[in-house]
Amino acid sequence: MDTLTSIKAFHQVVQTGSFTKAADKMDMSIAMTSKHITNLENRLGTKLLHRNSRSVHLTAIGGEYYAQSLYALEVLDSAKQSAQGATSNAKGVLKITMPLWFANAKVAGWLTEFQMQYPEVILDLSLSNDMVDLVAGGYDLALRLSNQPKPSLITRPLTKVEFYAVASPDYLQKYGVPKSPDELSTHQTVTPSYVKMDSFDIVHKSTGEKYTIQPISHIYSNDTLMSAELIKSGAGVGYMPSWVIEDELYTKKLVRLFSDYQMLSVGLYAAYVDRAFLSAKVRAFIDFWVDKCSDSDV
Repeated sequence: MDTLTSIKAFHQVVQTGSFTKAADKMDMSIAMTSKHITNLENRLGTKLLHRNSRSVHLTAIGGEYYAQSLYALEVLDSAKQSAQGATSNAKGVLKITMPLWFANAKVAGWLTEFQMQYPEVILDLSLSNDMVDLVAGGYDLALRLSNQPKPSLITRPLTKVEFYAVASPDYLQKYGVPKSPDELSTHQTVTPSYVKMDSFDIVHKSTGEKYTIQPISHIYSNDTLMSAELIKSGAGVGYMPSWVIEDELYTKKLVRLFSDYQMLSVGLYAAYVDRAFLSAKVRAFIDFWVDKCSDSDV
């Protein structure tokens, strides 16, 4: 049996959570879909799925293989589409959901550049930190920030967004500049509620010295721009996506703390529902973002 087809069948089973739905997507029988999964497991010498009459679940090894093989399928598909000039006919309304904090100068500049490059594509942007249902909401694409993307979606990794520890000059003058990273745990903190930050490690970029930070959060917010204003007003130390505060750091409205340490970083990825019907406008947008992220210091 063709191994590539077996891999694609495996991905459809994971994404749909059903052999029946996967078989329909692949235009093959349920029995043949099952044979492809068995073929793949035999070739790999390991079990990828737990399955019974009611549900299908990834094994631990299956989860790792899914993530790694997903990228391989993306590369193959992208190469095929590039050879066929898949983005040359990009046009129509492109409905995208993205995090609230994407309302910043960097992202706005990229979106403007994309629209100029693809003038027949109309961008319809919805900003929310909620993990909205792409199908129910009629979205073509989501830009999402997570280290554990949902296996039901097809995802394309874009970059890692680093979070910085920052504070206002007034706050630091009043409460003192922390001398060691472990002192961060003693300061009042403005914390984003859309990222798990109750405890995280920071590592020195040169020596590898590690500290575990457990912020004392006095304010939580799902709106990063509100968090930035709170931090600038002196509410406490904050952990912010680097993209949001570039101007504030340049104008010294905020001070970055412990820049020689690697703080929390979270994966940014593009997510969509069905590779088989990936339109030219979606592919053009994803390829554009891959290029911008690879060229940008994020």
